[in-house]
Amino acid sequence: MKVVKAEFLKSAFKEDDWPRDSLPEIAFLGRSNVGKSSLINSLLSVRGLARTSSTPGRTQSLNFFQINDKLRFVDFPGFGYARVPKEIKSSWGEMATSYLAKRRQLVLSIHIVDSRHEPTKQDLQLHEWLEESSRPLLTVATKSDKLSNNELRKNLEHIARVLNDDSVMAFSAKSGRGREELWRAIKSAIEST
Repeated sequence: MKVVKAEFLKSAFKEDDWPRDSLPEIAFLGRSNVGKSSLINSLLSVRGLARTSSTPGRTQSLNFFQINDKLRFVDFPGFGYARVPKEIKSSWGEMATSYLAKRRQLVLSIHIVDSRHEPTKQDLQLHEWLEESSRPLLTVATKSDKLSNNELRKNLEHIARVLNDDSVMAFSAKSGRGREELWRAIKSAIEST
């Protein structure tokens, strides 16, 4: 997809803050520091639109980005970072659960994992929850440029086995690997609604 306009729309801390129109939405979910913001920036070919940080746990709201006035990306707070206060962690969980359960505009959830690491217990819980919600789901393994082709193949096979998901896609924000494939999946999800 050719991106001619990409803009930060708003941060939402509660359901009343969600956009009210019917544009299709793509949700990006994963652990803190897994590369969600870098993936979004790479897909949109825009530096710094989704804020990246070397400090995990910075995103504390649902961040909505509007693309070509035709769809939205929703950047979820990362989970699993120990230094975030408990009350914020629990509000993230409530916010995420509420959005994923209620949002009619959601056409695809993209579960982001790090291609270099074993999926965590929280990754497994998220993946199971997304599967049970019967919504379209895609697993994307980021940071694939940091592995040799052989290591990447082995790790993708392992992640697919652990998550019981045979469609794990490799992605690299640095090299652009998987970018076109991911856009095709997003376009397909939008068209099938």
